[in-house]
Amino acid sequence: MTEEIVKSALSKVLYPGFTKDIVTFGFVNNIVISGSDVSFIVEITSSAPEVAQQIKDDAMSELKSVGAGNVTCTVKAPLIPRESSSRGKNIAPQVKNFLMVSSGKGGVGKSTTSVNIAIALAAQGKKVGLLDADIYGPNIPRMMGIADIKPEVNGNKVLPIKAYGIEVMSMGSLMEPGQSLIWRGAMIMKAIEQFLRDILWSELDVLVIDMPPGTGDAQLTLAQSVPVTAGLTVTTPQGVSLDDSRRSLDMFRKLNIPIAGIIENMSGFIAPDTGVEYDIFGKGTTQPMADEFETKIIAEIPIEPSIRVGGDDGKPITFVSPSSETAKRYMKAAESIWATIEDINAKGGVDNQAVQPTTPPGVSACSTSSAPKSKHEHGSGACSTSAAPKPKHEHGSDGCGCH
Repeated sequence: MTEEIVKSALSKVLYPGFTKDIVTFGFVNNIVISGSDVSFIVEITSSAPEVAQQIKDDAMSELKSVGAGNVTCTVKAPLIPRESSSRGKNIAPQVKNFLMVSSGKGGVGKSTTSVNIAIALAAQGKKVGLLDADIYGPNIPRMMGIADIKPEVNGNKVLPIKAYGIEVMSMGSLMEPGQSLIWRGAMIMKAIEQFLRDILWSELDVLVIDMPPGTGDAQLTLAQSVPVTAGLTVTTPQGVSLDDSRRSLDMFRKLNIPIAGIIENMSGFIAPDTGVEYDIFGKGTTQPMADEFETKIIAEIPIEPSIRVGGDDGKPITFVSPSSETAKRYMKAAESIWATIEDINAKGGVDNQAVQPTTPPGVSACSTSSAPKSKHEHGSGACSTSAAPKPKHEHGSDGCGCH
């Protein structure tokens, strides 16, 4: 019995729910061989007992088939996830935790981040949903390889589409390809609520929500509809991106959303021929912003051709190439995010009561006017301000979108 034979046998043991094996995932360690006896450790990312048991049974079977004698398989798994202790309004109570993925501006790789973080969390044994709330730019269906799949309807509810071990829903799955949405704020807000209330999400450990760029109606509606457990900001190293990312982090503060960290995309370029990494957009520029908001950079994702190819072809790099440097960084980021979520819940969770509308029925509570003697305060100051000669807030007629 040799280590090569052992690894060859264990490479036939698939990680439950995935098409990758435990050797490819890098979960097998400390192989010890004595004659025909074999012992080893499998360090998995799932806390589910049934996952550990299946891996152990399959590993024993495969090794016995190649002539192993006594087989000792020790499976190390993380603790079972804590239940969310969040309070306040929640129109999707079957979801334990909500992760808002935001960016101050478009084009920084927010959707790519949402997809790969969701898949990384699923690979770590969590039951994950992915909501594409970027109404005007719903790219998730293409990135998840479900662009041609329409969701099923069950009564007056819609079933999420399943792909790569997670539940997915997007406006892009409900509309015709290339169709534009010319919607006012009220319709955007209603769509966000329906995505949470009228989609048959199962009992999820976490729902990853890919938000539209900026800090507007969609973000405020989400924070008022469910207690968002944590927020993740996506940026790039350039100053123009960091300026907008500060606004995104400031929004989390004003909406009382704990910050899970910052992911810096386009953080260097890895040459496919040499593997050398070049800092073509700068390096270290995000750290001062992280310090300013008392958070951390949880991943620096390089420019890598396989990320672009995977996004266009619907084959996310974290799933199809788990041993790549980029996939490893996404996995590490997901571990950090989940540790933050666990810590938040251990300390009492979150509460969105402070950001609920405080204005009387029929009175607008969204954007405020800078006109003299006009003051509309909204909860904890989450609303934006806009200059207008005469404040006019008509329900659904001027894009105000308030409820």
